[in-house]
Amino acid sequence: MARKYKPTERFLKPDPRYGSLLVSKFINCIMERGKKSVAQEILYQAFEQIKKKMVDVEPLKVFEQALNNVKPVVEVRSRRVGGATYQVPVEVPQKRQVALAMKWIVDAARAKKGKPMCIRLADELVAAYNKEGAACKKREDTHKMAEANKAFAHLAW
Repeated sequence: MARKYKPTERFLKPDPRYGSLLVSKFINCIMERGKKSVAQEILYQAFEQIKKKMVDVEPLKVFEQALNNVKPVVEVRSRRVGGATYQVPVEVPQKRQVALAMKWIVDAARAKKGKPMCIRLADELVAAYNKEGAACKKREDTHKMAEANKAFAHLAW
């Protein structure tokens, strides 16, 4: 018999520096090949860069606002009806909104080349805070796709 999936969220501890579960989750999102200390260092250095760029706002607030600006409200899901596959717009649950926002920010930072990851991540977080950048563009594209396929909303159940 298959084992039932247990979410790791209940085992998640707040990060040591800021005491935030959100930051801890973001560190896990940055992490590659189990190297958590490297991921922590990347994020904390990115926060230092943000502190230099935006003196008047603290980095944790920039991070939280950037996540809120990137969170998608609706997305499209493929739905097969008869022989056709439709892109059906559906509302995104809160946990998935946060997970997608984190993933999009990290992916956008990784897509840029030529600078250290901490600087790329800081740039992307500041851009998302200002409602610009690749992660915000991804959110807008997702919303446009859902808006374009609004006619198939009745297929969602």
